[in-house]
Amino acid sequence: MSFNTWTPRAVSSEASAWRGVVWRIVEAQHTAATMKLVDSADEQDLLESLLDDGKPSWPEHTDSLDYLLATPFRYPPREGGSRFRAATDPGVFYGAGSVRTACAELGYWRWRFLRDAPALERLDPVAHTAFRSRIETTVVDLRTPPFAAQRTTWTAPMDYAPCQTLARSAREGGVGAIRYESVRDPQPGWCLAVLDPAAFARPKPLDGNQTWWLAVSLHEVMWRRRQESMVVDMHAWEPSLETPQ
Repeated sequence: MSFNTWTPRAVSSEASAWRGVVWRIVEAQHTAATMKLVDSADEQDLLESLLDDGKPSWPEHTDSLDYLLATPFRYPPREGGSRFRAATDPGVFYGAGSVRTACAELGYWRWRFLRDAPALERLDPVAHTAFRSRIETTVVDLRTPPFAAQRTTWTAPMDYAPCQTLARSAREGGVGAIRYESVRDPQPGWCLAVLDPAAFARPKPLDGNQTWWLAVSLHEVMWRRRQESMVVDMHAWEPSLETPQ
């Protein structure tokens, strides 16, 4: 079946109930940055409130969610959209099956930023927070039949149009999330695109957040935490640059 024949009804018919845990990793600089501008907790609360007033309104069904879960549904995607979200589509929360895969996915975009900034040779270490969320919703899995027959379509490095079309059909068909093969992790891994804020089984992340430091050079991406480290050689990502954006 061609991706453009995946109607909402067709996608919905392939969905099944799914429950599990996903990892997401985000930059941990927001609070620290505003603390540098104020002298007390009260002043910071006021500053945060003023900053929040200038941001997009919170979408429907996100009121009860922790900001770490709700934020991806609030802001527009980067130019060109993301894998399962075009510029005009509702928000998507992206998670991964492991910390490693979450780090690889984010690390790729930091590396792309550095590569496209001729004046920079490296990005100094920046703290990030890795957290887990429990999901309970209906899911279609692109790694399994009948979707797996179109694997090259779903895993295209930069051509997101088919995935975005599928996501729109999934959302219209009442599907809560899409499970798919990680494109940026050099090792086998999977990701989850959460389309519906109601997919979260609880309104807050699970306990056990981790702090990771990310440093990026033109040759590698390094994540470090205490005595642990993960390194991704940039050669694993070079083929993606051959596909026009």
